[in-house]
Amino acid sequence: MNLRWGLLGTARINRLIIPAIRASDRSEVAAVASRDGARGQAYAATWNIPAVYASYDELLAADLDIIYISLPNSLHVPWTLRAVAAGHHVLCEKPLALTADDVRRVAQAAAAERRVVVDGFMYRHHAQSRRIAELIAGGAIGALRSLTGGFTYMQNRERDVRLDPALGGGALWDVGCYPIHFGRWLAGADASRVAAAAQLGSSGVDESAAGVVTYANGVELHFHSGFRAAYDTHMRVAGTDGILDVPRPYRPDTECHVVLHRGSTSERIDTGGSAPFVDEVRDLEDAALGLKAPAVPLEESRQLAATIVAIHESARTGTARDVVG
Repeated sequence: MNLRWGLLGTARINRLIIPAIRASDRSEVAAVASRDGARGQAYAATWNIPAVYASYDELLAADLDIIYISLPNSLHVPWTLRAVAAGHHVLCEKPLALTADDVRRVAQAAAAERRVVVDGFMYRHHAQSRRIAELIAGGAIGALRSLTGGFTYMQNRERDVRLDPALGGGALWDVGCYPIHFGRWLAGADASRVAAAAQLGSSGVDESAAGVVTYANGVELHFHSGFRAAYDTHMRVAGTDGILDVPRPYRPDTECHVVLHRGSTSERIDTGGSAPFVDEVRDLEDAALGLKAPAVPLEESRQLAATIVAIHESARTGTARDVVG
């Protein structure tokens, strides 16, 4: 059986998800929707997509199995809810939602309709992440104590949706969500308290942010994110017996590695793996076909939203905040 995917929107990230869908023998890219009819037709021709719709609602009414949503952040929840109500499974680009309550609404709707909704953190499905988890569980760094991670790049596009507060813009929601999501996964516990600072741009969104997230088990994440520095991603995982450096934690590819430091020795460990997004597609296929639960549960999305809301509040007030939600 081929699972028929519909692309709700023509965002730039689609250029990575389309080849990943086509890499599977269980899926096909069947349709795309754009509110600009001419743009949609041109897009479908460029990517060889057989059906194109001039509205998102028309796409949701079509004979499809999975909807991929790559709209601006503030539109994720309403269109996810509409897709689920129309009977579709959903892969939504991160972050799925901007509040914990909205994640609950999505989870309740998905459960009621027996549909699968997945938040698009592709790194979690990659072989590199599995190898990192194996190393830590195997005692390579001893007991986990702290994490240090960041994601920055220069945002030079005027009127970009990431600079619009009404669309859920800002560096935290765009790239800061990665180290925060990654940190919670490795810590294995919910965030309990945060302390942060941010610098706002002329539009009112955070253009850089940094802080500390303390998890319920005492592990700390020191993070930073921003639109004001050159492209950089990293995660350093520190334990009682060693340190694990991950140069490409959030966008692993076919050739990746981590570096394990223990005492005076350092070991490069190649992790390999599929091209970006391929394993994410396979995971959703398995879940949609009822073979297993998705690897990234919505509970993680709820916790992420609650944590970033608390970080924003801490930066606004200049005080540490408990994570509620």
